[in-house]
Amino acid sequence: MSGKHDPRQIRLPDREALAAAVAILRDGGLVAVPTETVYGLAARADRTDAVAAIYRAKGRPDFNPLIVHVRDADHAETIALFDERARALAGAFWPGALTMVLPLRADAAIAPAVTAGLPSIALRCPAHPVMRQILDDSGLALAAPSANRSGGVSPTRAEHVAASLGDRVPLILDGGDCTAGIESTIVALRNNGTWQVLRPGPIDREALAAVLGSAPAAAVSEDIEAPGQLASHYAPGKPVRLNSSSAANDEFLIGFGPVAGDVSLSPSGDLAEAAGRLYACLHHAAAARQPRIAVAPVPDSGIGAAINDRLARAAA
Repeated sequence: MSGKHDPRQIRLPDREALAAAVAILRDGGLVAVPTETVYGLAARADRTDAVAAIYRAKGRPDFNPLIVHVRDADHAETIALFDERARALAGAFWPGALTMVLPLRADAAIAPAVTAGLPSIALRCPAHPVMRQILDDSGLALAAPSANRSGGVSPTRAEHVAASLGDRVPLILDGGDCTAGIESTIVALRNNGTWQVLRPGPIDREALAAVLGSAPAAAVSEDIEAPGQLASHYAPGKPVRLNSSSAANDEFLIGFGPVAGDVSLSPSGDLAEAAGRLYACLHHAAAARQPRIAVAPVPDSGIGAAINDRLARAAA
């Protein structure tokens, strides 16, 4: 059952463990793999039974599409239709923490459940060496949402995966702490030449606009086109109060900058450090004795916008 796991399921990504992971994935099974953003629950994206296993393990709504991870832009172009904007973004930010929502090719070898029936697909080329090795060795496109129960706090350590999914995943490759610490930026490129950020992340709007040569469109569709758009998400299982400079007696305080807290996103006020520690701090808060959580104010500039997006959904 979930929550219980064999200590042997967490393995360092040596040659034997990588070979075992590739064998499981080729056979349609699940493997938890580190990326630079969060740990992903990977399965081959071309088999319906493999993708269904992701939804079962996570308890994920089947209207919520999955990101597919690819080796490189050439691999991506066998799955989605690229225009010059997509190629420019891939050239600037791949491998890295950018996901693009693009039109799905009619002949793409992708299970329908990956896209939740949408005519578009979310693609990312990750930078983490373990995930890249798995993609190279397997030759597969891998659907890989965060490796935790749906709606919960995303995992940035192998132990987080084991605590959330238990024996639902047979192998967890331990690549250490994730460096970025929050999920990828998701950008949708529209046929009318506009673009929108569907989920803020490590790559901010200004960096995207510098490559695309235009500002993003203001309105975002209310339809679920990509992961992380549900109003309530990343929840630690306790009420969360935001923009708090102090805590009540029954609150666990997550600090930032001058607000010290029981733990701190970044004592020095560094937003990149705060992003990297966000989910670890939420895991600490979820396990604390206090029944409620308070979070110090975080500036909304740069990657702070992505941090506040995740906190707002955690508090919803």
